[in-house]
Amino acid sequence: MNATADLHTLTGAYAAHALDETERAAFEHHLAHCAPCTQEVAEFAATLARLGTAEAATPPPRLKARVMAALPTTRQDAPRGTPAPGPRAGRRLPRRWQGFALAACLAVAVGAGAVAVQQHRETERTRTEAAAARQQQAALTTLLTAPDAHLASGPVTGGGTGTAVWSPALGRAGFWASGLPALPDDRVYQLWFDDAGTMRPAGLLPSDGALVLAGPVNAASGVGVTAEPAGGSPHPTGSPLLLLPLT
Repeated sequence: MNATADLHTLTGAYAAHALDETERAAFEHHLAHCAPCTQEVAEFAATLARLGTAEAATPPPRLKARVMAALPTTRQDAPRGTPAPGPRAGRRLPRRWQGFALAACLAVAVGAGAVAVQQHRETERTRTEAAAARQQQAALTTLLTAPDAHLASGPVTGGGTGTAVWSPALGRAGFWASGLPALPDDRVYQLWFDDAGTMRPAGLLPSDGALVLAGPVNAASGVGVTAEPAGGSPHPTGSPLLLLPLT
């Protein structure tokens, strides 16, 4: 352990905080006079930091309770120097390979965690989108079945048709389209209320072509559709592809 050759092999374990106090003190004394080990520790630390932050996630509150509940039935590791049972108990990895094995195990663990976090995020995103679609459908159904519901339809410049439904009593309007040409990834269909010639943003048309317009109808005289840059615009950047009167 005190030989310089042995100390050179502890860079990976030191970067991963896997040394005991005696080993750490001896290695840090060695590190102060060894430039190659200093460089190697820095590289190990940077790699582990990137792995750790690649898919960081806040653990759920119930995780601590699960860990504490498992302590009485979880076997502790054997003390240092105690050989594990079995025919190969006398074999031990060299110090350098121990460092590499530790770093590899950490990489596998972090990678598995990243996959789980990504899968969780995809599931939550799908659920959120499905819930939003159900809300839109329910709101459109409410508009269509309102006693004072009105409808207006017309052709969209470039192809397809659009239909608006509105209820003065509810003060809301909806829109759906069919046969609209697909836009490039950097463009999106945007809906507007026509307030006596001033266009008021009313939402971005989703992929299913149906939307309850954002905001109240108020005194709007029409509903318009334009093609805008991705993310939408505060004001139309071109002429309406469709303008339906709310009469």
